[in-house]
Amino acid sequence: MGPLEVRADGRTHTVGGNRQRTLLAALLVSPGRPLAAEQLYTELWGENPPPTFENSLQAHVYRLRRTLQQLAGPDGRAPELLTRSSGYVLELGDEETDAAAFRRLAGQARACARHTPDQALRLLDEALALWRGAPFQDVAQGPMSQSVALALEEEQLCAVEDKLWLGIQLADPVHSISELKRMRTIHPWRERLTEMLMLALYRTGRQAEAVETYNSTRHRLASELGMEPSLKLRQRLQQILNQAPSLDAAVPA
Repeated sequence: MGPLEVRADGRTHTVGGNRQRTLLAALLVSPGRPLAAEQLYTELWGENPPPTFENSLQAHVYRLRRTLQQLAGPDGRAPELLTRSSGYVLELGDEETDAAAFRRLAGQARACARHTPDQALRLLDEALALWRGAPFQDVAQGPMSQSVALALEEEQLCAVEDKLWLGIQLADPVHSISELKRMRTIHPWRERLTEMLMLALYRTGRQAEAVETYNSTRHRLASELGMEPSLKLRQRLQQILNQAPSLDAAVPA
């Protein structure tokens, strides 16, 4: 989630060489699971591998294994890059990738959001703090790492939405309005952002702006996609127009 780095002995190290970074990124997608050599050929060279791709892959594996051992130092335990009959596997032992930590923390936050929303908010803060940029941003991505990067970006956006929702419930909604407007500009088709912005505006006494937010979204959906807002968004509008008492209850849903 950002540049590919290895942390060892309290220090952060970069991995030199585009092929080594690409190979390491591919192995980190599913650590502990064997990855077929054929998949690695595609990740490293795409549809045009060199004539000696089998020997080239073995050479890259050897260099990456040596690099990991050097980064771990004489007293550290390096991840094990093992050769299997069908391919290669990277064993991390007790270590954890940032992506795995992010997914673990985000899952814990979702699990406790209803009963302990303040704890969920802290977990989401911790999860989102792991992000340092786009996933695999310094790696020449193959099909596998590209699909994982897209999945991680979607999960990050969901976590940001969850954090904004909890922020509306637990704090003064006015603090969330500017960020919701910014996010809505970047992701205009995510109706959850529009719904949260409408709610935050309503709770700060800006009912007319909440209705205008809905109307502008409806107009854009109709003119650019030929669609109407979702039923959930239409229901939220009716609640705002009717000044439903439930809108004032700061209870996570």
